[in-house]
Amino acid sequence: MNAQSYMQHIGQQARLASRQIAKASSATKNQALHLIARSLKQSQSTLLKANALDVAAARQKNLDAAAIDRLILTNRSIDLMAEGLEQIAQLPDPVGEISELKYLPSGIQLGQMRVPLGVIGIIYESRPNVTADAAGLCLKSGNAAILRGGSEAIHSNQAIGTCVHEGLAAAGLPRQVIQVIETTDRAAVGELITLTQYVDVIVPRGGKGLIERLMKDSRIPMIKHLHGVCHVYIDDKADQNKALRIADNAKTQRLSTCNTMETLLVARGIADKILPPLCQIYLDKGIELRGDDAARQIVSAMSPATEEDWHTEYLAAILSIKVVEDLDAAIEHINSYGSQHTDAIVTEDFGRARRFLSEVDSSSVMVNASTRLADGFEYGLGAEIGISTDKLHARGPVGLLGLTSLKYVVLGDGHIRS
Repeated sequence: MNAQSYMQHIGQQARLASRQIAKASSATKNQALHLIARSLKQSQSTLLKANALDVAAARQKNLDAAAIDRLILTNRSIDLMAEGLEQIAQLPDPVGEISELKYLPSGIQLGQMRVPLGVIGIIYESRPNVTADAAGLCLKSGNAAILRGGSEAIHSNQAIGTCVHEGLAAAGLPRQVIQVIETTDRAAVGELITLTQYVDVIVPRGGKGLIERLMKDSRIPMIKHLHGVCHVYIDDKADQNKALRIADNAKTQRLSTCNTMETLLVARGIADKILPPLCQIYLDKGIELRGDDAARQIVSAMSPATEEDWHTEYLAAILSIKVVEDLDAAIEHINSYGSQHTDAIVTEDFGRARRFLSEVDSSSVMVNASTRLADGFEYGLGAEIGISTDKLHARGPVGLLGLTSLKYVVLGDGHIRS
């Protein structure tokens, strides 16, 4: 079967399954989530063997360290996948919830009911855990999903998909509710993003190149973020110990994630005190530092930063550092160079914190916290299907509510229009 025929078949099956899952009870969906989680835990050895095939192939292809890091599964990461599904099961089911019910002058009652989006196509790279996270969120929100992971994780994704199908079947739900694309043919992606009759929304998760391609070619609306140029601004009213912990964690806790800090901004009034110990932490951890002239005067072990550095999402052991005059300059830099993903301020000044929250135009804005906390699991969403930096429909980590829409409902008792 060629890619076009294969994807048409997948789309048809997803549309039919979406009608079944949309009317499934909360109890049934929660049961399926728990059963999928159990299957993941019981299949750890199988999942690790499948993942080992992908990792070995990635190393043979000389993929970079960040790409391999995103690919690797461990017993701990499998447990976290299962925990995320169980947490989703504990969340309130948004489907069918009626809000803002009110009487109108005509006597009717008008409200809005939360409903599934329908069929969600998810295209992602490297991270096998996305298969479980996306399956769980789509299932709980009453959507069918078509999951197309990267070719580098094909064995891992198929193994996780088997666990998902086991849980669905045990709960009495059709396996077509969650379909994991079995081919690595790139033409399948081109077909998926044009299945307007079957797919309601596309969610891309991957590198800038992938998302730029999908933005150019997709005929289906998308929930997306292009890249994550995240900042931490250390204000001159910051607590030094907090600043060291936050700025260290935001960069070094994990290098390859979209919420990792890529640019550190430091107020001139505190730069002499904070940069030497902080940069020593970075250097001890193997971080390459690129600074502006003011930062390099304080810490000489920096390469000169270029204009391009301020725009760059490194996803690697590289950090750009800039000394700014004050809060106004920090906000101006972030709004000029940032990607509207996640930005943080470290300060003890309440007024400056409020200004930062109000004036920084990003999907997550933080005070005295690491940007690495911008995550669906950390936000209590159970997991996330992705992060949206768009301003329509969903913004920030996208959980259950972001995968639903609203329709008007009218309650009457023989009412007619006069």
